[in-house]
Amino acid sequence: MVLTREDLRNQLKRHEIEQVYLLFGQETFLRDLAAKTIVERSFSKEDFRDFNETSFSLNNADALQQAIAAAEQLPMMSSRRVVRITDVRISATGFRDTITEAHEAALSAYLKNPSATAVVIFVADELNGVRKMSKLLKENSTAVEFKALSDVELTNWARDKFADSGAEIDKVVLNHLIARIGPDVRRLTNEVNKLSTAALPNKTITSELVDALVPDSREMNSFAFTDHLIAGRASQAVSALKKILDDGAEPLMLLGSLSYTYRRLLMAKDMMAQGSDRRDVASVVKLRYNDQEPFFTAARRAKSSNLARAIQRLAQTDLAIKTSVGGSTSGARMQIEMLVCELAGM
Repeated sequence: MVLTREDLRNQLKRHEIEQVYLLFGQETFLRDLAAKTIVERSFSKEDFRDFNETSFSLNNADALQQAIAAAEQLPMMSSRRVVRITDVRISATGFRDTITEAHEAALSAYLKNPSATAVVIFVADELNGVRKMSKLLKENSTAVEFKALSDVELTNWARDKFADSGAEIDKVVLNHLIARIGPDVRRLTNEVNKLSTAALPNKTITSELVDALVPDSREMNSFAFTDHLIAGRASQAVSALKKILDDGAEPLMLLGSLSYTYRRLLMAKDMMAQGSDRRDVASVVKLRYNDQEPFFTAARRAKSSNLARAIQRLAQTDLAIKTSVGGSTSGARMQIEMLVCELAGM
């Protein structure tokens, strides 16, 4: 049985903590927030949390075996040990999966007899429901699906966040904000915080303020920018980048958006190489109808090897910006501009 977000919220309110969780779905911000909440609720004030909380990324070799070994260790001066396992991918094609049938014996053995003193949280980026390993995880865990929020849910989420900050926004302006951002709760939360601060001292959010501070997601999500990079049109790519950043896009948010697009392109090429038709590809990578033509144009131009290299370079640049000492917005912008020129030259 797969729980909803509301089911999990109610369960945690009752302080009911399960031994194994599987968190998956389109809405990654609420998924990650749930993982954080589970971790917090798993410890009491008396527990030594720092000694008993570990996280493993399945992008690293042997991480799953290390995570299982950590879960089987007894907690140190605590009632529980919490192990978070991220970057879980079990795709339709099997390409770049981080949990495969090679892991079945060890994973099945733990899931069927989990440690009574551990909480293990699997955080899935991709989980194809018909694959054997997906079924193994779902059937032997408390699985929670985080579906994309509807327009009504997005509106209610934003209204509550504005209320928490003491800001006022009317229905028309709120709908205008949602239209500019789209179904991205992570970005919506960031924009609510930014607008609430910018609206001081009267705390009233206006349409003019939204237009001035919130870049239109239709610009951000356009595949035209990515196509400039893939086609090697460096000057057009830099011009498009300048417009996006001048419109107020956060550098790290832009890197995340680019990385997401490149990953979808690589997934699409893998599927097409195996004979999948456009309709199936569009369904798996979750393409809106109006985005399909520019997306497939970019996919046809790209080489899989270049897409994989681009994804790696995007991750490296993201890490470099996050870990730079005394980093500034101008410094982050310069790093992204250099990266764009590099990507266009691949």
